[in-house]
Amino acid sequence: MMQLSEIWIYPIKSLGGISLKQSKVTRRGLENDRRWMLVDEENNFVTQRKYPELALFQPQLEGDFLKIVHKGLENEALKISLLANGNQKKIMSAVTVWEDVVEAEEVSAEANIWFSERLGFEVRLVYMPEESLRKVDPDYAVSADNITSFSDGFPFLLIGQASLDDLNSRLQAPVSIRRFRPNFVFTGAEAYEEEKWREFTIGSLTFYGVKPCGRCIMTTVNPELGVFAGKEPLYTLSKYRKVGNKVLFGQNVIAQQEGNIVVGDVVEVSKKKL
Repeated sequence: MMQLSEIWIYPIKSLGGISLKQSKVTRRGLENDRRWMLVDEENNFVTQRKYPELALFQPQLEGDFLKIVHKGLENEALKISLLANGNQKKIMSAVTVWEDVVEAEEVSAEANIWFSERLGFEVRLVYMPEESLRKVDPDYAVSADNITSFSDGFPFLLIGQASLDDLNSRLQAPVSIRRFRPNFVFTGAEAYEEEKWREFTIGSLTFYGVKPCGRCIMTTVNPELGVFAGKEPLYTLSKYRKVGNKVLFGQNVIAQQEGNIVVGDVVEVSKKKL
């Protein structure tokens, strides 16, 4: 039997993740997943691909707040509200994430200063409000209204534990699932089987596998140290998981309905790709 074994969200794009026991599925991703993002002075997204030290910022959920701590400076936390403040005038900006330009609102001058001081260069923290609709690549969409957050391109990423186990059996030093930043991890299947799934359920909710995930240099960032840690695991993956010019690991996923999922939910496949 296949079961959901881990749930992860990454509230601020390219910062640390939060492991959850349960979560709400929305059209654009898990609740609070990648709804915030750091942008530079040109309004372009900031990522671990260039700044691996972003991994040292760890978000935590505390009631109606998102608390962010920087490793080694835990007594200097930043807190931002998870609730929309309709009475507060927001500064809106057009920000760029990959090829998409989307409207986002600036969180606060305090947040901008807090992150800028710790990173050593100017950044702003922005939020994707409900009215900002970023569509997924139409070549892979299940329907015309599929949207996502500030993710790399799709609302969810699914990885089988067996896939990680197989990779680690080929590495001199095993890596954790954190290197790959999934939303869902599941047990009970063969390695890489998730890339063949077209339609499946987690608990009572239906999901659609749309595109295997091409991996990048971010997988070589040590999330504990916030530094590039050599060529692995990307080098080993490239030896046996390369298709064209992409190194594949995991499956990008879209949902067509909203609801709740819980660690331990049964995973069942109803359709596989031809």
